[in-house]
Amino acid sequence: MSQMDAATIAALASTFLEESFEGLDRAEAGLLELAGDPDPEVVGDLFRVIHSIKGGAGAFGVHEVTELAHVMENVLDDVRAGARPSAEIRAALLAGVDELRATLHAAPEARALRVAAHSAICARLVAACATTGPSRGVGAAAQPVAAAPPAAAWSVSFAPHPTLMQHGNDPLRIVRELVELGGEVVADTSLLPALDQLDPTEMYLGWRIRVPGSVTREQLDEVFAWVDGECALRIEREAPAAGEPEAIAAAAEPLRAANDMASSHAGLSSVRVGIDKIDLLMNMVGELVITQSMLGELDTDGPIGSERAARIREGLLLLARNTRSLQESVVRLRSMPVSVVFARLPRLVHDLSHKLGKRVELETSGQGTELDKTVLEKLGDPLIHIVRNSIDHGIELPADRLAAGKPEHGKIRIHAEHHGSAIVIEVSDDGRGLDHKRILAVAKQRGLVAADAQPDEDAIANLVFAPGFSTASAVSDVSGRGVGMDVVWRHLKEVGGDVHIESTPGRGTRTTLRVPLTLAIIDGQLIRVAEQCYVMPLLSIVETVEIDPARCKRLGSSEVYRVRDQVVPIIDLGVVFGLRGRGETTSRLLMIVEADGFQLGLIVDDLLAQQQIVVKSLETNFGRVDGLVGATILGDGRVAFIVDIVALTRGVRRSGRQVAA
Repeated sequence: MSQMDAATIAALASTFLEESFEGLDRAEAGLLELAGDPDPEVVGDLFRVIHSIKGGAGAFGVHEVTELAHVMENVLDDVRAGARPSAEIRAALLAGVDELRATLHAAPEARALRVAAHSAICARLVAACATTGPSRGVGAAAQPVAAAPPAAAWSVSFAPHPTLMQHGNDPLRIVRELVELGGEVVADTSLLPALDQLDPTEMYLGWRIRVPGSVTREQLDEVFAWVDGECALRIEREAPAAGEPEAIAAAAEPLRAANDMASSHAGLSSVRVGIDKIDLLMNMVGELVITQSMLGELDTDGPIGSERAARIREGLLLLARNTRSLQESVVRLRSMPVSVVFARLPRLVHDLSHKLGKRVELETSGQGTELDKTVLEKLGDPLIHIVRNSIDHGIELPADRLAAGKPEHGKIRIHAEHHGSAIVIEVSDDGRGLDHKRILAVAKQRGLVAADAQPDEDAIANLVFAPGFSTASAVSDVSGRGVGMDVVWRHLKEVGGDVHIESTPGRGTRTTLRVPLTLAIIDGQLIRVAEQCYVMPLLSIVETVEIDPARCKRLGSSEVYRVRDQVVPIIDLGVVFGLRGRGETTSRLLMIVEADGFQLGLIVDDLLAQQQIVVKSLETNFGRVDGLVGATILGDGRVAFIVDIVALTRGVRRSGRQVAA
């Protein structure tokens, strides 16, 4: 097979796998709707998805997929002809979707290991269909699924560096692990020196190991992960196993490469872009080329007269406008709808509610809201943990809900919307709410708050984000280890987001996630505090006023300022960042900012320019700093820090400085 042929196969296989994963996601959503008298359009789409996967898998020799998909296709064909899908049929088809997805994700040599699971699902489908009447063609499922041809064995050559044992590594442990995987070991003693020259602290042995083809490359890599860089290692396939068609063997590596590309579907590492967005981007690039040519004509020697200066200014304004448009186009290219993440939740709600014996309905809205792909990737796990918590801890059992005067079915609502330069996602349930007394008691027991502290309910609710915090009395496979909400907090902080919990006992809980639209560029207002330059996100600024001393008041240890008919707490940024002591400022400027519906006044020394800011991560390049969300490099080369408005307002609220108007 030529290199061009292999590349072509890899490209085709990549397309097949990507479309298959999208189809399986669609099939999963359709099966969750498949109850009672199913919608013919939904059933038809399910049939087409499985049929397409079966056909594509056959073309690439993935026999495990073709056999299982064929049985599922027969069952769906019966449903399409009018058979009523029982709960067991739906459950078996969902299990089939899971297995198809797992098999396509697996490395080619590992797919044969899934045949037994496929046979069990086929048997479930046969048994389920037998209870609902005759089924055309499903009887074929009673036959065992044909095993795929055996994969070729691995040939492993392992020669530790002489100093390997001096670093605490034991090569015999690695050899034993390979033997446990079925490896056949032959020692290589060719490098052993004479006895009088042997150093007992050095390694002279090597090994050649033949490992069965059923072992995956990932398993082998994991065995040798501890000695990476401290040995000479070669891992390669032997000749194709007997009985494996030559065409399939030749296509295995291109298919593996395609699998690696398409398997990243779960991580959202690729983005499908509409041609209209590409056209817009091309237009912007064309405008930049024209502007470049215009400025290039002005790049000549000689004096700069008024006419030439005017043309340069015009060109620079045009360049700025085109650059802004180009940036917006690129942001749109990287944007994806939150429906990509929301689509994972119906199956989670379906499976977990059945497992816990609860009845839960999921409502979603705002699925078309778009945000940066990188941010979206970080939203998946937090949403899953929040929904799991709502089902496990929030929604009551049907009998308990009826006793409390609630309907049997609990509701979880998820809503997404744009809010300035951020996306706000609210997850609410109508369950029992948080037990604030128990949370506070556990927090005091673990030393998270002082024994005599009496925080308000808002502060108590947010204690659940502490690492390892859990009020569960026993550890189960659903909860109790105290890692769920900690994951939510950590993932959101990684993208400069924030999370807040509100709960009413007996009525439910609302968790609000706030994340930026993009991590790359924001509109910022440069400010001066003492001798330092900072950036305030422009969309967080309400207004800036000159301080009138008559409007300043002190309530306890806090200062407030009256802005028209509203009182807002105020803080001195210079004091917060340790640039001066209390009372040392002579500034007359107060910047009113807002986050989470709460306004705060910040004393600053001067307003500088407004400009677009390229955001650089502090955690990646330096370390986390409270009160700062990132940094940027200004045009003159100085570093300016970006102020974390959400953290400042949250800190004021939690310290009890909020003052009602």
